[in-house]
Amino acid sequence: MAPVHPLRDLPPRTPAPGIELRAIHGERMSLAHFRFAPGTPLAAHAHPHEQIGMLLAGRMELTIGGVTRTVAAGEAWCIPAGTVHAARCLEGPAEVVEAFAPVRDDWRGDTP
Repeated sequence: MAPVHPLRDLPPRTPAPGIELRAIHGERMSLAHFRFAPGTPLAAHAHPHEQIGMLLAGRMELTIGGVTRTVAAGEAWCIPAGTVHAARCLEGPAEVVEAFAPVRDDWRGDTP
């Protein structure tokens, strides 16, 4: 695997309507770039991955473990493994970068 991948060259996925995901994987973690269309929700869910993220652009509402907060560009968060969380794009498009550990094997099929 080449060590450098332009974001535009990573294959896009659509995990839900209005959300584009591009990911790259290492041996023990995955890094993802999400783009949310304005008003797009991400339904409440949980997974076995620790998740750390940062909002690069836009404004979002995040609910993590039952606590809801509005997040602005430049703010970051940490979601422990197994914690229920949800999101909604308030202003966008919103751009998010998130790291997941361990690797998101469910996303590995079509990305480096």
